Amino acid sequence: MNATTASKTENPILLVIAISSLAFLGACAGSDAPPASPSDSTDTTPAVAAADALAPVLITEATAVDTDDPAIWINPEDPAESLILGTDKGGEIYVFDLDGKIIPEKVVTGLGRTNNIDLAYGFQLGGEAIDIAMSTDRGNNKLRAFRLPEMTPIDNGGIDAFEGQAPEKRKPMGLALYTRSSDGALFAIVSRKEGPSGAYLWQYRIEDDGSGAVKGTKVREFGSFADHITMVDEGETKIAEIEAIAVDNELGYVYYSDEWGGIKKYHADPDHPDAATELAVFGTDGFTQDREGISIYKVNDGTGYILVSDQQANAFQIFKREGEPNDPHNHQLVKVVQVSTNESDGSDITSTVLDERFPSGLFVAMSDNRTFHYYSWDDIAGDDLVKAPNGAVQH
Repeated sequence: MNATTASKTENPILLVIAISSLAFLGACAGSDAPPASPSDSTDTTPAVAAADALAPVLITEATAVDTDDPAIWINPEDPAESLILGTDKGGEIYVFDLDGKIIPEKVVTGLGRTNNIDLAYGFQLGGEAIDIAMSTDRGNNKLRAFRLPEMTPIDNGGIDAFEGQAPEKRKPMGLALYTRSSDGALFAIVSRKEGPSGAYLWQYRIEDDGSGAVKGTKVREFGSFADHITMVDEGETKIAEIEAIAVDNELGYVYYSDEWGGIKKYHADPDHPDAATELAVFGTDGFTQDREGISIYKVNDGTGYILVSDQQANAFQIFKREGEPNDPHNHQLVKVVQVSTNESDGSDITSTVLDERFPSGLFVAMSDNRTFHYYSWDDIAGDDLVKAPNGAVQH
């Protein structure tokens, strides 16, 4: 919750809660340790929602401390048994069912400050094709890897991130996985709390280390950064960063949110001859402040939508995935949707039908009240956007 939201709250009790939340966030903003646990209050209702805000189909059970980013794992045997993974900055990865209930035996605990998470299908480990989830652990400067759906670790304690960098430039935050279609090679594209323009993101090839675990080898550095700085909150300096990343496996592109500069696009394949070329910058205006979580709604013909969180507006801006005719890097804005999530950081989406509540896809967005919200793509699309049940390969 931000100060503007709090000032509009008429209920004095809610105002006290809002002020307390601001103090809590301010206290942990400069630390990479897991934030302190909140009070014992079980109230997870968003404090304020716009009158025209889209209501979710359901809201998950609350996590312990501070949610950050979700990922959707589609069960190939029974889509109704699919899972939602969600990070909590207190050092956990939660696992939810499609009813938003926590599955305790799958929850990962004891990590550092966990930020983003993503997953991939059919990774070769020990001669077997498995599904894999990876997350960043900013508290320990590591990438973590887990076998799905068991959520058992397969990383020998973690892969070191941004080795050789100064301590303040080693703090991994954003993460997206890319599976190269030509050979099935898996890569993790990782952003950090602070980094230089041109090398803000590092890309790692993820491989079997021969012992039943995974290893990561850096294959490139890339990513321009606008590096805007402003003064906010009565003189406190806030520095923009790059966190949110999304990969379009089928089209071969990676997108990331330069928080105050725009959404930027590169080739995802580190061996592409134009891998160092910035292909597009869009969403440069019309955002209240931070550009955050990115997710891609895919249709098999290569069309679809790129959803980007307009964090302080509690909205998602939606752009054309395929660009314009004869200009695939011209991503035009097609719709803005007000949502009930508050200050949303991370999101994920699928166009696969999971059950009758999500007849053309599921969109999951983090909310700052320790929950994740499940939306039906039918409700987001309305009469304006394409609905494509089972219109894309998984994730």
